[in-house]
Amino acid sequence: MSEDTLADSGQSDIRDNLEASKSHALQAAEELRAAASAKAQQLKEAAETRAHQYKEAAGEKADKFRDFADSSVRDAKDKARDFQNDAEDYIKENPTKAVLTALGVGFVIGLILRR
Repeated sequence: MSEDTLADSGQSDIRDNLEASKSHALQAAEELRAAASAKAQQLKEAAETRAHQYKEAAGEKADKFRDFADSSVRDAKDKARDFQNDAEDYIKENPTKAVLTALGVGFVIGLILRR
């Protein structure tokens, strides 16, 4: 073989090796991209699941607080209504005391506001 043939053969081998390496690198990069994409999808699904769980838990807590607030408002209204009824009954049973008490309270408030 001549030197030119050996040189051409060596360059051809180098080219073939470079092409094979390039092809292998491209394949490895594609596999890595696919694995990263799959992992990103898994993380996204896990985050969506966790967000849904937190949303449901927050909704349940909000419902409990709403029920508690509604119950508290109903209780306060009932107590105010009972107090008003008791006051009206007392006034009906003791009109003189009620009027004198109201005059006394008015007098004291007038003194306080005058200062």
